[in-house]
Amino acid sequence: MDAVVRIGFWTGLFLITHLGVSGGKVRPGLINALGESVFRGVYSLVSLVTFIPLIVVFGYHKHAGPMLWNLRGFGPARGLSWLIMLAALIMLVDGLSPSSPSAAAVRASGGPHGVVKLTRHPLFVSSVLFGLAHMLMNGWAGDLIFFGSFVVLGIVGGWHQDQRKVSELGDAYRQLVAETSFMPGEALWTGRQRWQANDTPWRSIVIGAVLMLLLIAFHPMIFGGHPLHG
Repeated sequence: MDAVVRIGFWTGLFLITHLGVSGGKVRPGLINALGESVFRGVYSLVSLVTFIPLIVVFGYHKHAGPMLWNLRGFGPARGLSWLIMLAALIMLVDGLSPSSPSAAAVRASGGPHGVVKLTRHPLFVSSVLFGLAHMLMNGWAGDLIFFGSFVVLGIVGGWHQDQRKVSELGDAYRQLVAETSFMPGEALWTGRQRWQANDTPWRSIVIGAVLMLLLIAFHPMIFGGHPLHG
């Protein structure tokens, strides 16, 4: 089987099972049948069974297929990819923090604050930014399919989560959706939110910057290539 087809097969299987099980009427039906804890276990297992082979196949077939673009030697594009990746790491840290957004937390705190004003889904946005940064620097067909899956996962996953939380939480989450945005900055430039000095997530920025430096240092050993010069 052609390497690009293999990457595409496992990418498609991962996205279909991961997003299919978590979205629509499938999730509540399975939870009713299995219970919340068993469902979470099955969901995690299905994700691993499809994601691990995807990682292995891509690891053996990086840069497979025709090259559609090559921006590695173009300084502005490489600089842009660094900035996007730094933003992805900051969003990742903030999304994993105990104060990550939920309708209850936002309501209890008196409204959106911090990164929630920028996007209500920092983890999903992190996935999108990670994919875009790597697609920019890896123009091979197989790479674009692999890293593009992170973009699809972030966008569709955020949409699915909004639909599920509206169904579960009702008006409280509808209000959060109305006051915030998925696309970073949309709620700010449309005037629904105003950024204030105390909204700046300094802790996430510092940790994200440290992770960026570590990633630059260890990327060649773990993943191959070098973020600074290809």
